[in-house]
Amino acid sequence: MQATVTPAAENAIADIANRHGLSREAVLAMLLAVNAGGGTMAQFAIPELGGSGQWMQGGMTMVGDMFNYTLKARVDSLCGELSQLLASTTVFPAAAPGAFASANWWPADLGVPSSTGGQNDARYAIFPGARRLAVQAGGATRIFDTGDHQIGGVQQQQGGSTGTVSFTSQFGTFDVSSLRELGAQHAAEASAPAPAPQHLADPAPHFAPHFAPQSPPQPQPQPPEPAPPAPGDHGAIIAAIESLAGLHQRGVLTDEEFAAKKTELLGRL
Repeated sequence: MQATVTPAAENAIADIANRHGLSREAVLAMLLAVNAGGGTMAQFAIPELGGSGQWMQGGMTMVGDMFNYTLKARVDSLCGELSQLLASTTVFPAAAPGAFASANWWPADLGVPSSTGGQNDARYAIFPGARRLAVQAGGATRIFDTGDHQIGGVQQQQGGSTGTVSFTSQFGTFDVSSLRELGAQHAAEASAPAPAPQHLADPAPHFAPHFAPQSPPQPQPQPPEPAPPAPGDHGAIIAAIESLAGLHQRGVLTDEEFAAKKTELLGRL
C-alpha cells in the first residue's frame, strides 16, 4: 500500500534522505516504522540499513551486524530525526469526512491507525495516540485499552480459520487476553492509565488467541555496578554501554540512570 504524506513531510523526507545518504524509500519506510511504534520505537527491515533491526528511544539500537557501531549510530540518528518530525509536523493527510465509515471496519472516532493488517478473517488496527487496539474476527469487532504498551511489532501465524495474532511492545510479546476490553461503544473514552492486566472472558466464539498471557516483568535487584573502564579504552567503553543498554531494556535501569551512565562513559572516549 502506497503511503501518502503531506507536502511538508515530503520535503522533510527528501532533506533527511539527502543528509543521511539514503533513498527516499528507505527514509519513508523507517518513518512508517517509527510511526507504528508511537514515535518512540521501531522494528524495521530496510536493506540500506543492514536489513532487520530494532530501535528504541533512549539509546537501544539493534542491527543485523551487531558490532557495526557506525551503522547503529546512523540508525539512531535517523530514527531520532523522524521521531521529532512526527511530533512537530502533520505527516499524514487527514481523511475526507465519512471516509472511515465507508472504507474502514473500526469505529470512526478512533481516528487514523498507525498500523493495520490481517490474516484470513482476523484483522487488527493500532491507535497509539488513543491507546487503543481494534481487533476483528468472525464478524465481531472488539476494542482494547493498550495502556502503557507501545506496540512496535505484530506476529500472525496460520492456525484454524482465523489464525493467531500477538503483539510486541517494550514489555515483550503479548496477546489481547492480557488487555482490558472496552467494546466498540467505548472507543471514544478518554485515554487513561490502564489498570493491572487481567484475563477477560472472550465473548467472540470465533476468535480464540492461542498465545499464553505474558507475565509482567518482575522487579529485579539492582546489580553491582561494574568497575569503570579506563579512559581511552574504546572497546571496553563501547562494551559497557552495550551492557547498560541491555539492563535499561529489561527495566533494571531507569531512563535517567541509563542516560547518566551513558553520558559518563561517552566522556571517557
